[in-house]
Amino acid sequence: MSDAIGDREITHRRVLKIAIPILLANVTIPILGAVDTAVVGQIPDAAPIAAVGVGAVIISAIYWVFGFLRMGTTGLTSQAAGRGEAGEVAALLTRALMIGVAGGLFFVLIQPLLIWGAFRLSPASAEVEGLAETYMRIRIFSAPAAIAMYGITGWLIAQERTREVLWIQLLMNGVNVGLDLVFVLSFGWGVAGVAWATFIAEWSGLVLGLWMCRAAFAHSAWRDWARVFDRIKLKRMAVVNSDILIRSLLLQGIFVSFLLLGGRFGDVTLAANQVLLQFLHITGYALDGFAFAAEALVGQAFGAAAVARVRRAAVLTTYWALALGVLMALAFCLMGPMIIDIMTKAPDVQQEARHYLPWLIAAPVMIVGLTQFDGIFIGATRTADMRNMMAIAFVIYVLAAWALMPRMENHGLWLALHISFIARAGSLALRYPALERAAKAG
Repeated sequence: MSDAIGDREITHRRVLKIAIPILLANVTIPILGAVDTAVVGQIPDAAPIAAVGVGAVIISAIYWVFGFLRMGTTGLTSQAAGRGEAGEVAALLTRALMIGVAGGLFFVLIQPLLIWGAFRLSPASAEVEGLAETYMRIRIFSAPAAIAMYGITGWLIAQERTREVLWIQLLMNGVNVGLDLVFVLSFGWGVAGVAWATFIAEWSGLVLGLWMCRAAFAHSAWRDWARVFDRIKLKRMAVVNSDILIRSLLLQGIFVSFLLLGGRFGDVTLAANQVLLQFLHITGYALDGFAFAAEALVGQAFGAAAVARVRRAAVLTTYWALALGVLMALAFCLMGPMIIDIMTKAPDVQQEARHYLPWLIAAPVMIVGLTQFDGIFIGATRTADMRNMMAIAFVIYVLAAWALMPRMENHGLWLALHISFIARAGSLALRYPALERAAKAG
């Protein structure tokens, strides 16, 4: 299951073998959302479409809180694999599953409070709220499976088993789409049918994920409770995960405030910003493949205390990420207006989005540094640096927005966002030598 892989040669082929399945898996994510919307859109009423959209956003936000579990598990597991500690690799899977299931059950227990709070923050019509509540009350019961999958995904990525991650994603999306068609179009279950399809898909994904991890369950360490509940190991996992959570909350704060601040310039500009942010999401999904490769390869080399391999992993994964970033920038330059027209049919929004498109043409190359440093620092579990540098970037973003918006309006807001990208990548670059020193110290 987990020999000492931290001393294996790091090659371009090895990087691509990790990254490409993640790229393919991520391609399917927006497709699923489009199918959900298209299927429920066959109902001749706007309320079901709005309800699925609202319910899915709320559920996704709940699950997003546990995104740290994927990253933390990848970093810790890759280092244990790099040291050849098969027992600790198996124990880490158990810990991740326990956190995921416990987190999911917690959300199931407090679902009335979650639903009440969500609609107080974002009220909708009585019909939409009623349908969205139906959707959420079904979906929430798959929370243990969905959150536990973060841990399984991180555990598999750490061992370069991204092909299995792709198969899990394909199964989940295939089941979801197939049952959407049956439950909504054939059975006429409407919004509840979309929710049940996703519920079954998420539990199916967990079952396949556990089967993919069966080698860990052949090792007695997965149920060696003294090891699993080792106080030092649990404390380390808690520190890593809490650092990543704080970093993620600050990152979310930047993007939420970006949208809110954009509203100062009118509804058309706000809508244009929302459309253009999808370009960033597409870029992030694409670059994730090489960031995840950095997590696995840097983590394994870090665990093996192989500084030269840490550096080689960082350089090779960044090389491919930069190449992809350049290609995406060219694609946005040539096809950006067409993509905008696909995303919105409102002529005024189309025109406004084109006005700010140059910021997005530059973005793929600019964010390579920050996505790659995220992967490198996650692999090395230097999460305190990630937290602190994100805090610095957040403050710089706030100050830049405050200084630039009065003079440059929405262009100033986009410039402030790009300055935060530079601050985040640059500050992590300054901390990289300390990462290599820590790897050398073992």
